[in-house]
Amino acid sequence: MWPVTFGLACCAVEMMHMAAPRYDMDRFGVVFRASPKQCDVIIVAGTVCNKMAPALRKTYDLMPHPKWVISMGSCSNGGGYYHYSYSVVRGCDRIIPVDIYIPGCPPSAEALLYGVLQLQKKVKRMETTQVWYRK
Repeated sequence: MWPVTFGLACCAVEMMHMAAPRYDMDRFGVVFRASPKQCDVIIVAGTVCNKMAPALRKTYDLMPHPKWVISMGSCSNGGGYYHYSYSVVRGCDRIIPVDIYIPGCPPSAEALLYGVLQLQKKVKRMETTQVWYRK
């Protein structure tokens, strides 16, 4: 898995914590990439504001298929503490389709690691059809 980070708030600190040597996400095959064109997973971590929503959609559209989304934290899941604010999107699933939700404010690095492992199981269950011929 090659995730691109979309860290917007304190959840991004826990995402960096998961990349540190204590949890070492590299041993699970997760390597962060800088460009969405090189990634197959986007991790949305933090509050998504109305002005940030088009950037999130554009980042998602730049990713090649197949692509998956992890929504990390209460703010990206449903608006969190700022749910009733006029400037906050009440969940990133209103902008892009989400595959895995990770609850918490902020969720721990263990929770993010568990979510990544759940996504890996989901990817293994998915059947892909490969075209073996050309016209």
